[in-house]
Formats: sequence, C-alpha cells, structure tokens
Amino acid sequence: MTEVDSPLDAASQQVRRAAAEKQLRPSIAGFFDEATNTVSYVVHDPKSCEAAIIDSVLDYEAASGRTSHGSADRIIEYVNTNNLKVTWLIETHAHADHISAAPYLQEKLGGKLAIGAEIIRVQDVFGKLFNAGTDFERDGSQFDHLFKDGETFALGSIEGIALHVPGHTPADMAFIIGDAAFVGDTIFMPDFGTARADFPGGDARELFHSIRRLLSLPDETRLFLCHDYKAPGRDEYAWETTVGQQRRENIHVKDGVSEEDFVKMRTERDKTLAMPNLIMPSVQVNIRGGRLPEPEDNGVSYIKIPVNAV
Repeated sequence: MTEVDSPLDAASQQVRRAAAEKQLRPSIAGFFDEATNTVSYVVHDPKSCEAAIIDSVLDYEAASGRTSHGSADRIIEYVNTNNLKVTWLIETHAHADHISAAPYLQEKLGGKLAIGAEIIRVQDVFGKLFNAGTDFERDGSQFDHLFKDGETFALGSIEGIALHVPGHTPADMAFIIGDAAFVGDTIFMPDFGTARADFPGGDARELFHSIRRLLSLPDETRLFLCHDYKAPGRDEYAWETTVGQQRRENIHVKDGVSEEDFVKMRTERDKTLAMPNLIMPSVQVNIRGGRLPEPEDNGVSYIKIPVNAV
C-alpha cells in the first residue's frame, strides 16, 4: 500500500463511529466446528435484521466421501429463530481445511455469495493442479460478487468495508463490519500466533504487511478469527480478541517484531507443518464457490487427489 492508505483510514473511521454509537455495532454469533477448528459467524444489524454468514462449514467425512449439513443447519436454526434476513454469504478466502456450505445455505436462506476478487489467481493455480479442464471458469463467476480492496457494503444501517490482506493466500480478505473485523486466516489468538504462508501463492512477507495493516485499526477494534487450536496451556477454545491485545501480546507479530524476524520465523515454522487433512477436497470444491465438481456420466461427483504433485 502507499503511505496514504485510504481504505484503512475509512475502516478506522468506521470502527470509531461504531465504538461510539451502540446502534452501529453488529450482533455476532460464532459457531465452532471442532472437527476442523473453524469458526463460522452470523453477523446482523439488530434494527433491520439484515445478516451476513461468514465462513460456513459443510460437514465432510473423508474416509467415506460423504457430506452432511449438521454445522450448516445450526446456522439455519439460528437465522430462523431470530427472524434474520441473509443478504450476504461471505468467504474470507478459498479455505484449505474445510468445505464451504455457502451453496446449501444460499438455497435455504438466500443472499449473495461473495469472496475477494483475487480468487481468480487461486482458481488459476489450483485449476491447473487439479487438471480441471476448460469447462472450469477461472474468472470468479462461481460467486455472485467479488469484493475489491476498500469496497463498502452495509447490513441495514451498519457499515462494512472489505480489506485485501494477502499472504496466507493471494485472495484473503478481511471484512470490517461496524467495529468488528472478520480476519479469516491471517492471525490467530495472541497465544497461538499467525497463519501459515506456504500454500501456492502464499507469502510470509505479504502476510506480515497484511497483519500490520489490520493492526493499524483502532485498538478497540474487535477481531473475530476463523480458527482456534487451543495454544499450549489453554484449555478452552477462543476466537475473539482486539487489535490492542494483538499488538501487545501476539507471540509472532506483536509490536516490536521486525519484518525480517517474522519472515524468518514464519518460513522456518511452515517447513515443519503437515498439509491440512482436507486440503484436496476443500480447495477443489471451494474454488467452485463451495459446489462439488460436475457429476460424471454415472451421476457421481469425484474429488481428485493429485499424486506426487505437491
């Protein structure tokens, strides 16, 4: 970014307005899926009941290849019980550790399916890896909307703005809604640190700059994380923190940690990490907007597993 970061400035002003006026803050419900350590969110404007669902989970049993909807149905029950109107189904990025339930939720609840505009880069890389062929469009057309950096939106009277935060993947976005930021896989709880940056298109240096961009928001900004793995010594899952807490306490990227030290740490640490258990089915489906590959002539959809390719 240039020295004058207009989207960040707009997001900061939005957070300060919401922090000062209760009616500009969203109501937030988190739904934790322990099988994938993923947190999905329903975010809504209490006045209009307009809502967004962020980073939903489709249950997937790898051994059998069966999908089910228990996690998504919990969200549907919450939305219906609270008489919410879903206007957005948002993905912070193309997840590598769980399959999105967005198409199922869209069928049941409506709303526009959205992701960051740089998804086209991810589609290009993984379209080649999975040999998806010319029938697989690499233009983001599987989604209803592609958010650009600094783009604004709203849930009723509550303001929202999208920020591009690459590094974990090229397409990662953070969505600031009122005084709350949904930051995907950029950063974790302070005692656990930060996301990996070794997937295709990932970059530790970019991740550092993206995190510092997020941590330039006001200290009171509430941060809602996409995952938690319980750091050593902590017995409870947690997924809400603040910019101020992260700047003071994050073990990987708190104030005072240099870019070079972070890149060295992140690069060395990533070399020790195994691939996520569900990376092959997850990415293959999520680059299609959460839809399974087209059925073959026997009516069955298949997940490809590239052998000795990654």
